[in-house]
Amino acid sequence: MTKVKVDEIVIEGVTYVPKGSQSATLKDGMPFVIVRTYSAGVHAGYLKERNGKEVTLLESIRIWKWAGAASLSQLAMEGTNDPGNCKFAMPVNTILLTEAIEIIDMTDTAKQSVQKLATWKN
Repeated sequence: MTKVKVDEIVIEGVTYVPKGSQSATLKDGMPFVIVRTYSAGVHAGYLKERNGKEVTLLESIRIWKWAGAASLSQLAMEGTNDPGNCKFAMPVNTILLTEAIEIIDMTDTAKQSVQKLATWKN
């Protein structure tokens, strides 16, 4: 028997998706994303602007270390299931990342997982 994964279903013209799988809630039209850079690490925040490899994020959190997700893709979709082993830095109001090589939309579930973690400080 073949299993079929249903990403969405339309009933009477209304599209439904599995809970937590939709993109994170927009803030002033800006999606919440994960950005992987060439040399500045990984960041999560609201995507204000992208110009080539330059990306401006608002309320950006540097993801120093993550656990409980096999990849950034899983972290963006599901969040972490091992918050005690993550190191997420304090949020900054604005950051300009000059060598963005990957931008991944986050789901609401993942966004909440990232935002609720205690800030890692030294």
